[in-house]
Amino acid sequence: MHKPAFNVIIFQIKKTTIALFLASVLNLTALTAQNDCIRDFDFMVNKIRGDYPGYNDKISDDNSDQLKLLEKAIRQKITAFPDSCGYYLSEYTAFFRDNHLRVNRIRNLDSQQDEAVAITPGDKKLFIDIDSLHQKTKELAGIEGVWEGFRDKFFIVRAGKNYTGVVINKQGWEQGEILYKLEFVNDTLFDVTLFFTDGEAGEYKKRASLHLNGKILELHNDTRFVRMSDSPLQDRSLLYSYLPQFPNGVNTYPLALYLDDSTYYLRIPGFYNELGNEFVRKHLDEILVRPNLIIDIRNNGGGQDQYYQELKKIVYSKPYESKGVEWYASAGNIKFFEDAMAKGEIRDGEEGLKWTITLVEAMKRKRGGFVTHPYSETESSVVEMDTVYPYPRNIGIIINEGNASAAEQFLLAAQQSDKVILFGNCSTAGILDYSNITPNTLPSGNFQLWCPMTRSKRLPENPIDNVGIAPDVIIPYPATEQLYDHLDIWVSYVKNYLTFLKGESR
Repeated sequence: MHKPAFNVIIFQIKKTTIALFLASVLNLTALTAQNDCIRDFDFMVNKIRGDYPGYNDKISDDNSDQLKLLEKAIRQKITAFPDSCGYYLSEYTAFFRDNHLRVNRIRNLDSQQDEAVAITPGDKKLFIDIDSLHQKTKELAGIEGVWEGFRDKFFIVRAGKNYTGVVINKQGWEQGEILYKLEFVNDTLFDVTLFFTDGEAGEYKKRASLHLNGKILELHNDTRFVRMSDSPLQDRSLLYSYLPQFPNGVNTYPLALYLDDSTYYLRIPGFYNELGNEFVRKHLDEILVRPNLIIDIRNNGGGQDQYYQELKKIVYSKPYESKGVEWYASAGNIKFFEDAMAKGEIRDGEEGLKWTITLVEAMKRKRGGFVTHPYSETESSVVEMDTVYPYPRNIGIIINEGNASAAEQFLLAAQQSDKVILFGNCSTAGILDYSNITPNTLPSGNFQLWCPMTRSKRLPENPIDNVGIAPDVIIPYPATEQLYDHLDIWVSYVKNYLTFLKGESR
């Protein structure tokens, strides 16, 4: 009779000990997260205060106390809720109203494995025989198989009771990295965890569904993919013609075609690659024989200036002054370049290294101030091109609130042309004044602070940030919610406007 009671007492003691141990572990984990986030926050505050070229422009006697109160409030929030660290770090950067100044989470991925591995939910990289999977699944209606989108290619395989989506080809990713976890809801519907998307780190929850007997996989309110068959031509045709049942509101795809004998049309959704330049080169003969050109850059969020240079040649009509940028010669920015040189991270070989050394030497001569790169000091600020094309003579550029960064820089150049008219119903996003952003890993290794290093010489007279670029002509029709690769009433309006310009003064 006494033996069972003794065993119960022992069990209760063990249970209490385990509970206390678990509580200690949880408390230690929470304290570690709290300390890590406080260190990250302090590092970020000091980095922005010391190296952000817009700090003294944006922080004055009028709002410095407000910023101090925000810093105090965020430290209190971190102490209470350390798991929301990324949110609070972003709350601080938002104070500066500069979307180039931002925080993202760093993905910590295992090093690449050379051989195929067993698929388990905890894996960071997976490798299989993709050709074999394609052959087995190309005629099936289920979710397993090889899928291709407008820019991405990945495969989906079963992982336990659910499924895993793995990168085959995606910009900024390595082959074998996990994109998605998909949980079965029914035969055509899945709950999806996205581990990284649109340049922002973290985990995001969405839904996905199969359509057209398993030929289309639609990521709700985002994008779509086609099951890879043996005919790439058929696959692309299906991908571009399918109209999503769960559209995202900003679907915009490249398009080039003539509307009639007088008007050519280009839609360029981004300056992140050579697409814009390639479009112009490929269709140049058709563009140059028509008096009117429509350049549709709605939802073009920017990229790099080098990717719109062929467009600049088409719109150019006369020499104009171009305002460049000046580099903030802070201690941290100088160190960034010195570290990059020491690690061999400077691009473009000897030429790139020479460019960087010259800039660093100039920054050291004017520590704490702003400098123009010595190479740019010897260049004229006047842009003058060799050729002014007689056609097109009327160029309508369609813009919207989705235009930012390099897209806005293109518009500033285009506005200098006598040929150009901007069309839309609102101003652009206004994200341009502080640029040349660089990643700075925070002490925990969990986050990066992206911080600009340059300031536009347009400031303070002609700011773009939080102001944007306004259209010259307001389009009276409401904005089209889904552009896809189709023409809409905005294009028709601009086409008619340019057509009726003939013989009329601007």
